[in-house]
Amino acid sequence: MHPKQIPLLGMLLVVTSAASMPVGAQEDSKSPLVTFNKNVLPILQKNCQTCHRPGEIAPMSFLTYRDTRPWAKAIKTAVVNRQMPPWFADPGYGHFANDRRLSDSDIKTLSAWADGGAAEGDPRDKPAPITFQDGWNIKPDMIVEMPNDYNVPATGTVNYQNVLVSVNFPEDVWVIAAEMRPGNPKVLHHGRVLVRPPGSSFMKDAVPGEPYETTSVGVQGLQQKESPETLGKFNPGLGAQDFSLFESAKFVPKGSDLVFNLHYTSIGQAATDRSRVGLVFAERPPALRYFMHNGPTAANLAIPAREGNAEVVSEMTTNVDMKLVYMQPHMHLRGKDYEFRLVYPSGKTETIFKAKWDFNWQVGYDLAQPISLPKGTRIIGVAHYDNSANNKFNPDPNKLVIWGDQNWEEMQNCFIGVLIDPKINPATVFSLSGPSLLPLGESGPTLSALR
Repeated sequence: MHPKQIPLLGMLLVVTSAASMPVGAQEDSKSPLVTFNKNVLPILQKNCQTCHRPGEIAPMSFLTYRDTRPWAKAIKTAVVNRQMPPWFADPGYGHFANDRRLSDSDIKTLSAWADGGAAEGDPRDKPAPITFQDGWNIKPDMIVEMPNDYNVPATGTVNYQNVLVSVNFPEDVWVIAAEMRPGNPKVLHHGRVLVRPPGSSFMKDAVPGEPYETTSVGVQGLQQKESPETLGKFNPGLGAQDFSLFESAKFVPKGSDLVFNLHYTSIGQAATDRSRVGLVFAERPPALRYFMHNGPTAANLAIPAREGNAEVVSEMTTNVDMKLVYMQPHMHLRGKDYEFRLVYPSGKTETIFKAKWDFNWQVGYDLAQPISLPKGTRIIGVAHYDNSANNKFNPDPNKLVIWGDQNWEEMQNCFIGVLIDPKINPATVFSLSGPSLLPLGESGPTLSALR
């Protein structure tokens, strides 16, 4: 399968005026006319339509000329400034299979189309439309939906919710792709679908379909003991996930059920959500098991009041040989940037990833080639936060901020995907280490805590 991370042309277009434009010839009459049907539509199909279509996260559709033409100038502005598609990785670190950046040629084409009058062109030049299966970006072999609506109140704080769905998989299955789709993306800030294998203590007395409160730290603590597999995730801008790039897949044991782990946000009016997940099964067992982990986590973080560049460092260590294939940093409204370092058993240190942080687009990064992590490799996450009044998104610059589930609190971790031998118990593959073991302080932990 091909990577299913979703390229977007995004919500920033909303703030750009979609003023009407005169239809006319391009300034250079000797240049061939750039048209929607021949030149622009193929770019939109490849990079934009998975989100820019009815019912998806983007606020406007780019399926047809009529839909797209009013946004021609806005599209040019967004792509020339590289605001869209959203992609925040520093090109100096790492190569990624799902790199969303448009080529210079594509940007030139979109700009020329807008500047030249946004002509439609010959209908015979149009490529065949992309077919989306009932709104999915994958073709699921199985769809699992929450059995009941969850009622989100108009105001107030909503703690993390867990909803058990009784599936009782009739046999062991390997999953090569998954897509979690919110029933109401306005209220679901983010979510994931966890595997509850037979005999698990996780929600062992839960009534299927009923919501139960928990915290993110509680789920992390469970992961240290049992390591429930995350089948699918939803974050703004994340899209569907592909686990098959390196002859790999995720494992679901026979008899397992699924748990929807959900973070809702009130929006000023009562609302409901009924999320679901679509799964694509492998035809045969893979060579390697794809396992997702919360990654290096600073549950002991402390960000001082009014600090404009607060540093927080987390660490964990590999207990077996594995290969790293995926990274997805996670912070909240004060996050600025994230760096991912490796310290190998030999003592060699390597920075493999740097990215700016944008809370509105929580992108995941698929490595173009796996990185081998021998047993004893230290994985280090370095994040910076702006807790000053200069951060327009800061809920309160005058308070010390510690770990918490809500957006006005903070987090620091980086979800990772690794490839392991299918015979290995995933609960044994990582141990917290270094700064992540320190008690809560008045700031940090920082790089000074590394040994």
